[in-house]
Amino acid sequence: MTTFTIIGTGNMGKAIGGVLADGGSNVSYVTHTEVGTAALSGEVVVLAVPYPAVAGIIEAYGPQLDGKVVVDITNPLNFETFDSLVVPAGSSAAAEIAAKLPNSKVLKAFNTNFAATLGSKTVGENTTTVLVAGDDGAAKAALTSAVSAGGASAIDVGSLARAHELEAVGFLQLTLAISEKLGWTGGFAVVA
Repeated sequence: MTTFTIIGTGNMGKAIGGVLADGGSNVSYVTHTEVGTAALSGEVVVLAVPYPAVAGIIEAYGPQLDGKVVVDITNPLNFETFDSLVVPAGSSAAAEIAAKLPNSKVLKAFNTNFAATLGSKTVGENTTTVLVAGDDGAAKAALTSAVSAGGASAIDVGSLARAHELEAVGFLQLTLAISEKLGWTGGFAVVA
């Protein structure tokens, strides 16, 4: 089984950890106050934090992330206005992270899911689907297998370049929820 270290113990971190643990994966957590001092024991490190916190995590851990799979779940929203993304046009948070971690295998996942839909593993009457983008096939296969083992669905959506579109979907879903047009227990579903 794959081992995971989740940086962040908020709703998303706990929901992701719950799915992974339900599938038999070994999951450990690093709290906000432990960043930089706690060991990253997992083969996969999940950044379950707001996008503005990512730079500090990369600074704190730097070379310790070399060779690891790093999963970016962020939606790089402008949290002051909720009307735009804060990454360069055509880029993504995942691409910015990958540029800073050239020796890591960066994946984009979980950013189109709400914690409630991960926790229940359903969106309405449908199984929650985690969309995964990345350039390393083995890393994507390990994550999608762990998610599927935990009772949710997972789809490999292609290269890390697809993170741009995933972040657009995440942005849309969040703005709908903030404007109360969509509940935090709902969201987009993939129906095959």
